[in-house]
Amino acid sequence: MTPSRVPAAVFGLAVLLGATGCSALSTPPTAPKPPITRPTSAAPTSPKASPASSTTLTEAMAQAALITEADLGEPWTPTQGTATWHDGVLKGKTELPDCQRLLDALYADDLFGADAQPRAVVGLDDTWNEAQLRYQLFALDPARTDKTLAWLSRVPGKCGQFAATTASGAVLGVQVTAAELPETGDSRQGLRVLLTGQSPDGEPVTLTLEAAAARVGEDAIMVSNGGFGDVTTDATWTALQVGAQRLTEVRKRGRVQV
Repeated sequence: MTPSRVPAAVFGLAVLLGATGCSALSTPPTAPKPPITRPTSAAPTSPKASPASSTTLTEAMAQAALITEADLGEPWTPTQGTATWHDGVLKGKTELPDCQRLLDALYADDLFGADAQPRAVVGLDDTWNEAQLRYQLFALDPARTDKTLAWLSRVPGKCGQFAATTASGAVLGVQVTAAELPETGDSRQGLRVLLTGQSPDGEPVTLTLEAAAARVGEDAIMVSNGGFGDVTTDATWTALQVGAQRLTEVRKRGRVQV
């Protein structure tokens, strides 16, 4: 398989930013959001108790509860490989411990911790905007999930803006804000992260990454959706809403024939 395509202007990002000072990137421009009207909701919300499920989420159940490209619609397709920006941009270093934890979690796609192994994973590519979405299902202690959600709620206050250095020595400006999410599951929290540098011709280039986590009873969902082009928040919302509903339905059936 070949990795997802990235605009040619971005390939020089890691090299050409090596000599760029941190001050020039400490206040990255905010990427425009799609014009979407959403219901107002308070975030984060207080977790609500869900009836305890009698069995652990099995791999078969998790596979049956996964979202597919059909749920997101055109132009989403099964992934063709990990996007190059995972290593080129997300693998960064900062002197701020809380912000380093965030960068490490985003790079590894493991908001719940490295030892939290997903029961099922699916990757999808937006062939129009060259974005990539990754959807994961976990069977976790609800207290652990809620602890992760509480940490995510504090990240924008601690890491609203900071500088990070990539493996090649490029300096990027990072901006982190809370992301509004649909009222789905028992509790949820999301972030919108912008990592800004320069293209070979000196124009600003921004990687936009949305990361969201939700608790659904005794299970947990993580969604990451990112790219250099238009990252549609609708895809993040749909993945969470459809995924939580499908997971709840699988749990109600108790067992799945596969």
